[in-house]
Amino acid sequence: MPHSNIPVITIDGPTASGKGTVAHRVADHLGFHLLDSGALYRLTALSALRRGTDMKDEHALAKVAEHLTVRFNGGHIYLGTEEVGNAIRAEEVGNTASKIAALPAVRQALFGLQLGFRETPGLVADGRDMGTVIFPGAKCKVFLTASVEARAQRRYKQLIDKGFSANMDDLLEDLQSRDARDTQRAVAPLVPAEGAHILDTSEMTVDEAVAKVLGWYAHS
Repeated sequence: MPHSNIPVITIDGPTASGKGTVAHRVADHLGFHLLDSGALYRLTALSALRRGTDMKDEHALAKVAEHLTVRFNGGHIYLGTEEVGNAIRAEEVGNTASKIAALPAVRQALFGLQLGFRETPGLVADGRDMGTVIFPGAKCKVFLTASVEARAQRRYKQLIDKGFSANMDDLLEDLQSRDARDTQRAVAPLVPAEGAHILDTSEMTVDEAVAKVLGWYAHS
């Protein structure tokens, strides 16, 4: 199948909107590959923090991004041979990832890596600019959102379940800061792609959200 004919579903949205969980479930249902693009920025942040890279050195951070060895496998995320799914969820890594994601050189460094995930039989790509920048010709585009309060509750539960400490007020403030950074950055700001289906999951279960996306894809 020609590369451009391989179907892609993009699921974009703000931090803790549930897009990662929905993307996993949709990919599993369809037997598609998964691209968690947010994880690429978190992996870059984790690598940079471990190396002691200067967070103000855009060129050095782009070099870190260029040399990532990444693999997604059944909900697990590997950096080289190390499983780092929990390590990249730490708040320091998330905050760092949000900041370096605003850097044009880092975004450019990860562009080709993201395109490479498009393989048969199809791809579900989750992130912030999947439908606007990386896969603008995607067969089905979704913009998944939720109120900041609902997202803070989800992030709180996620962190507690993984054994991290969490404070609700801090999470609310953090999400609002990330939203502002993501929507106001000069390069690839967080906005719904043209023709995207808007899905507010504030009052929805994961099953309901997955069913909605699968329905849209079936009729796309």
